[in-house]
Amino acid sequence: MLTNYRRHISGSRELREILIADAVLILAFDMMLNGGIPSSASSFGAFIYFLPITAVGVTLSFVLHELMHKFVAQRFGAIAEFVHSRMGILITLVTAMFGFLVGIPGATVIYSNTFTRRENGLVSLAGPLTNFAVFLLFLIVGLLAFPNFSGNILTTFGYYTKLGYLQNMINFTLFISILLAFFNMLPIPPLDGSKIFAWNKPVFAAMIGIIFLLFLTIIPLYSLLGTMVLWLVIAFILSMFYRNIGL
Repeated sequence: MLTNYRRHISGSRELREILIADAVLILAFDMMLNGGIPSSASSFGAFIYFLPITAVGVTLSFVLHELMHKFVAQRFGAIAEFVHSRMGILITLVTAMFGFLVGIPGATVIYSNTFTRRENGLVSLAGPLTNFAVFLLFLIVGLLAFPNFSGNILTTFGYYTKLGYLQNMINFTLFISILLAFFNMLPIPPLDGSKIFAWNKPVFAAMIGIIFLLFLTIIPLYSLLGTMVLWLVIAFILSMFYRNIGL
């Protein structure tokens, strides 16, 4: 979620933009899961296998996250719309082709000069809280549907054939929902975490603590700590990108 002032776009155009961004992110995550273009081309069956899985996980985690920013901002009297970024889409696809992902296809833009710090914090909080809701829903479904449910995402990424299709879908959705919450909660402008930190530091600390605990339900501690530095670097690049394009 970003705050800026631009000409309002029509609802049909906004819907088209968010669908384009969603489709790009779905394809990008699928390519990343398969190691980029060379591996995806050589294992086309795996690419097709993961396509519905990434579609469910990305749509629920990304689209709902952005829409909740929009709806809460509108509740406070602001104009809010999702805007896709052509450069961001290009970066998303190009990085995915090489087997990693900087996913920045667009964001919800807020048009308001009357927001209080509290209102801005609450609008920002709506996105990560939506990711928490998606995570907890899929965790409950997994625990109820599978007697020996394991949300270890490394199993899905590395040995997906050992699990059933539904469990792989649940695992991926758990991963992408909490990953998106983590990125957005970093206190780096213009990410959500910077606004929440400025508004209420105890709320910010509680959110970070919850994210860390939820991560531990799907990723072993040694693996989580080993990859956090990379995620922080990517988040910093993401924030610099959005500031430079002026969204």
